[in-house]
Amino acid sequence: MPGLLKNAVRQGLEKLALAMAALAVAGMVAIVGIIVTSVFMRKFATTPLHITEELVGLILSATLFLGLPMVTLKARHVRVSILVDRLGEQGRKILQFLALVIGVVLFAWLLSDAFPWWEFAHRLNLKTETTRILLYPWMAVLPVSLILTGLIYLARLLGIIDRLEDASELEG
Repeated sequence: MPGLLKNAVRQGLEKLALAMAALAVAGMVAIVGIIVTSVFMRKFATTPLHITEELVGLILSATLFLGLPMVTLKARHVRVSILVDRLGEQGRKILQFLALVIGVVLFAWLLSDAFPWWEFAHRLNLKTETTRILLYPWMAVLPVSLILTGLIYLARLLGIIDRLEDASELEG
């Protein structure tokens, strides 16, 4: 892949992941704001904000998936390195290749289930039980996140995004 195209793909993935991470941050701020509002309403108006539990649950779920592409891009996942630490350089490269292939396959498989799941909720116009908030807009975050995260894995597998042999390379 030519260097200019490779760079454009890398920058595009980074910008999309950053935009989703910014939305995740906004979601976390919204969660705190909703909970604080509910606490004050319970204390001073003697009634909580009735949408708190369902809305916070939806925002939390969306926030987790909105942050996934950036975590994947920066390779900040939790790592269990007991095996990797005992392998030589060639063994680490093979294991990383296998991990990337498994990641691409896993995200493709999850994506194949996410679209019918979202379509079902959209077609039936599903809503939350208590406050009747539409579910499918929140559920749309999952396939978008899976697509971007899968593309990041694929780009790393194809060498468009550098393969990082060690997480400490990111920290410096």
